[in-house]
Amino acid sequence: MPHASSPDHSGQAITMQKVQPYGEDSLVLTTPATDQDGRLADRHSAYHDNLSPPLIWTPVKGAAVYAIIVEDPDAPRERPFVHWLIWNIPGEATSLPEGLANEASLGLIGGAVQGTNDNGTVGYFGPRPPVGHGVHHYHFQIFALVERLPFDEKTPLADLVNALKGDALASDDLIVTYEAAGA
Repeated sequence: MPHASSPDHSGQAITMQKVQPYGEDSLVLTTPATDQDGRLADRHSAYHDNLSPPLIWTPVKGAAVYAIIVEDPDAPRERPFVHWLIWNIPGEATSLPEGLANEASLGLIGGAVQGTNDNGTVGYFGPRPPVGHGVHHYHFQIFALVERLPFDEKTPLADLVNALKGDALASDDLIVTYEAAGA
């Protein structure tokens, strides 16, 4: 049985470890949805309201679009659990509001596309670590890309990662934590 403060990790790398941006600019992703210790507010977990958190990032010169992938490498399975895939966020954007609709196409966000998460639904699926499994670390990974991606919501993560490998100007990895109540 895993120790409560240190869950077993999945065996595979998260996206950030597979994509090497080629640009010179830095990219910084933040959220006001965490406390001082980096714990995500309950309303963003699947145990509660399951709202996507608001995100804010620094602009990257030359970015046509941004992509965000949220993964949990502490999931008790072979590969990280994918909580959110969203891409084609317009290059002029520097934030996403809280509570995006779980729809494939987001016209209000410049036609951004949300993919299917590992829960089998489109859009954001908040943290839901097993009770007693300890603190999980959620990697909110953002990538600045040189061109729009031609994918729909059914695109597998592997295809998205392959596209990011050739198009990423810059990236950042915001790590937030969450632990199931009663753990």
